[in-house]
Amino acid sequence: MAAGGGGGGDPAAAFVAWCGAAGVRLSPKVRLSRQGTVSGYGLVAGEELAAGELLVAVPRPALLSQHTCGIRGLLRDAQDSLQSQSGWVPLLLALLYEYTASTSPWRPYFALWEDFKSLDHPMFWPEEERTRLLQGTGIPEAVDKDLANIHLEYSSIILPFMQAHPDVFDPKVHTLELYKQLVAFVMAYSFQEPLEEEDEDEKGPNPPMMVPVADILNHVANHNANLEYAPKCLRMVTTRPISKGQEIFNTYGQMANWQLLHMYGFAEPYPGNTNDTADIQMVTVRKAAMQRAKNEAQQQLVSEQWDFLCQLEMVGEEGAFVLGWDEVLTEEELSVTLKVLCMSEEEFKEYKEQDGWEDDSEEEESSTLSNEALSRLKTPCKKLLYDSVLLTLESYGSDLKADQDLLKKEAYEKLSRREQQALHVRYGQKRILHQLLELVR
Repeated sequence: MAAGGGGGGDPAAAFVAWCGAAGVRLSPKVRLSRQGTVSGYGLVAGEELAAGELLVAVPRPALLSQHTCGIRGLLRDAQDSLQSQSGWVPLLLALLYEYTASTSPWRPYFALWEDFKSLDHPMFWPEEERTRLLQGTGIPEAVDKDLANIHLEYSSIILPFMQAHPDVFDPKVHTLELYKQLVAFVMAYSFQEPLEEEDEDEKGPNPPMMVPVADILNHVANHNANLEYAPKCLRMVTTRPISKGQEIFNTYGQMANWQLLHMYGFAEPYPGNTNDTADIQMVTVRKAAMQRAKNEAQQQLVSEQWDFLCQLEMVGEEGAFVLGWDEVLTEEELSVTLKVLCMSEEEFKEYKEQDGWEDDSEEEESSTLSNEALSRLKTPCKKLLYDSVLLTLESYGSDLKADQDLLKKEAYEKLSRREQQALHVRYGQKRILHQLLELVR
């Protein structure tokens, strides 16, 4: 594998040399480059590649994790006190140590990321900009939770661990700011090995780890490579033929644009992301039902119906109904919620007496709420869904037309990178919501 870019002091050349020394096997048919990639460094095909070709094999000792770092013994001894909601603390401590250790064997790997200057997750945006550009998308709320979590983990777990090991850590060097950057680094570039099927019930998820070279690949929904996990190494393999000069893309999973921007710092331009989704907050459907109630008795009925849906675990104050391009991804929750909130007092009483179970002889509802099934909903359910979509669209700072105008070449080129990424998120969500309006109109 060749490194793209220039001469002495080239971080890519130093990294490729490091790969050789670390036993990372790279295909001679690919090159690490900043040219011809969608963002930063990427992997580009230097010649034609067939499906099933090995691009890189990373031996497990070259992975950077809590089990391979220079403080693995300390982390193992303290594992009980390093438990957290995220499960990331041991890896983050490993990164804090290796990133700042002058003798770290991973220095050429870290040099590629240039002090994490390229990380531009919404958590690094000023709050005013985040709210202005992303209101209604769900990202500002997710970031608020992340930031609260980061502060809590740093003060209650990281600091006490550092204070217990002053020969290894210095809070003046290993700051909250650096910790926050490393959280974003783990969000954007780490991998989590899937559990074996027999372990799925017993064990929690595997902890994240850094996989050099594999983490350089950029993501698109329509990807052409993926990572395979073997006992001795991790292998990145092509999933279809790739032409010379084409960028090689991994997949981070089926991610909506709001998840991509929140976790990875970018979004896919419309209509590229076939996995995009839009949310209707569950409480928004309750609000639409309340607004439709004509008197106090009807409002009381909606409250009782909502409480019953909570008991059935169909809805919750924090939950959302998730809509894809072709179907509702939370179909059972949405169809039961619409049905219950549209019941008369008599129907609801009977439904409650059956504990939410219905006679099988009634018409069997299709288990997927496809677009076609949505258009066949009963009129009161359609009306409630329509009103809920309108309320959801009101939560954005702008309408679909304003965003469409910004996508025109002349206007788009004047936008900052953040404005462009936020636009892709808003526009995809609004398109899905408007498509739903048409279906239930």
